Amino acid sequence: MARNKDPWRGMDDLEIAVAEYIDWYNHRRLHGALGLIPPVEHETKHHHTTGPVSSSSE
Repeated sequence: MARNKDPWRGMDDLEIAVAEYIDWYNHRRLHGALGLIPPVEHETKHHHTTGPVSSSSE
């Protein structure tokens, strides 16, 4: 996961570390409440099984 395991040397290293963590958290982490699948996979399944939301502003 982590590209840079040494102490961060600047904002660039910090930004990369945060981006790597967010990527792991959303795409690779297995979420127990979702049936041990990553959150992004659960969201994809949800969008394929539900219809579009219609707005009635009238």
